[in-house]
Amino acid sequence: MWTSSRKESADEKGGVDHSRVPCGHRPVLFNDVGHRYAEPKFDSRVSSQFGQHLFLDRDSGFAGRRSCFDHQKERKSQMRLVQNGSLFIVLGMALFPGQSFAEGVAGGHQASNDPLGLYVLAGWGLLAAVLWILYAVNRSRLKSLNGAKKKEDRLRRERLTVLARLFKWSGIVSLIGLIVSAVILSGTGEKQVVMTHIHGVGYSGDGRRILVPAHDGIKVYEQGVWSAGLGEKHDYMGFSMADDRFYSSGHPAPGSNKKNPFGLIKSTDEGKTIETLALSGEVDFHLMNVSYRTHTIYVYNPQPNSAMKAVGLYYSNDEAKTWVQAEMKGLSGEPDALAVHPTNDAVVAVGTKDGLYVSRDYGQTFEKTGSATQVTALYFGPQGELFVGSYGQGASLARMNVQTKQKIELTLPAMTQDAVAYVAQNPADTKQLVIATFNKDMYLSNDGGTNWTKIADRGKGLSQSD
Repeated sequence: MWTSSRKESADEKGGVDHSRVPCGHRPVLFNDVGHRYAEPKFDSRVSSQFGQHLFLDRDSGFAGRRSCFDHQKERKSQMRLVQNGSLFIVLGMALFPGQSFAEGVAGGHQASNDPLGLYVLAGWGLLAAVLWILYAVNRSRLKSLNGAKKKEDRLRRERLTVLARLFKWSGIVSLIGLIVSAVILSGTGEKQVVMTHIHGVGYSGDGRRILVPAHDGIKVYEQGVWSAGLGEKHDYMGFSMADDRFYSSGHPAPGSNKKNPFGLIKSTDEGKTIETLALSGEVDFHLMNVSYRTHTIYVYNPQPNSAMKAVGLYYSNDEAKTWVQAEMKGLSGEPDALAVHPTNDAVVAVGTKDGLYVSRDYGQTFEKTGSATQVTALYFGPQGELFVGSYGQGASLARMNVQTKQKIELTLPAMTQDAVAYVAQNPADTKQLVIATFNKDMYLSNDGGTNWTKIADRGKGLSQSD
């Protein structure tokens, strides 16, 4: 009885279990006293297909199948599966930075100011470094196994080869993701903000950002850099900033589910979301203002609607649920500018071509203050000072105490056939002022209006680095 050196089930049949024989080796048989027996002979009568050779044991006639090619084919298939699967995962991850940056820009912030974009960029850099370090370590191990003869070493070399290829290609994809992310980051950061119209100006409640409603959404100026604001790109009109919110009218962005015109809306998150208060689809208020602290709303109604039966000045102190019409006695000329005191909402100022008028009884009666110079802009600062922009021999801007009627003229930058259209004061730093002109120029002052820095030229935003 002849037996194999491997005690498998085939031994009982008098043959060899060839499926357990390593690829590239012929089985070696021993008799029961340990003498080597001749290798089984290949029977030429048995066909060979696809490298699968049949051997017949001369004693039992047992057919053993050499599956070397099958094993190699299976291993290669597994290697390709692991590599392709890993690459698809890495490629999928590589799409994330571009998507996050795109959403960041669409959401309103430049990628250069978006912490998420910077985190993603840093993460891709770290991932690429780790993958290339692992690749180098595996290459070093592979070199130590060059010329390996032991079966275990050869199998180990095969595994390390698979890992090395995986780390190499994953590292390449990671580098591509890093480069693409960096390009997107720098590219979006360099986009210039352009304002086709300027419909107001105001500071965020913390004083860190200047918000400018334009024809296509809110533009933001923060730390010397311009960017698009949050939310849909609505055409805001009558924009008025309060302490923790803004109120506006205007028209919805293309594709918005809001009715046109807005009527009266408000936002408590700088335009990311808006809430309709009243008169949706009925009226567009171009002239309106809100008390900074009390949130009493004043509007100049241009046409009759469901809440206002006539053209004129109206106010509401309950978020536009009810309205009261002001008689406007003593007011001369069509209103061009409107401002409400930040804490005493009975005090309202109106500017016309005939001059400045101030009311202390919710617009029932007005008193003319100052000369008959055309008023172009009005704004009550958070501390109650009234800023008056006017145009006579040229553009001018003054700061006025409405109680004492004392005025202080401010220095303006040189303007040619232009005037101040909007003014705002930083609630966190009263020395900081911003103005916008009819020609869409914007200037920033950090010393109360003595010196000015241009931050927008004909509607094109200018960053400090420009």
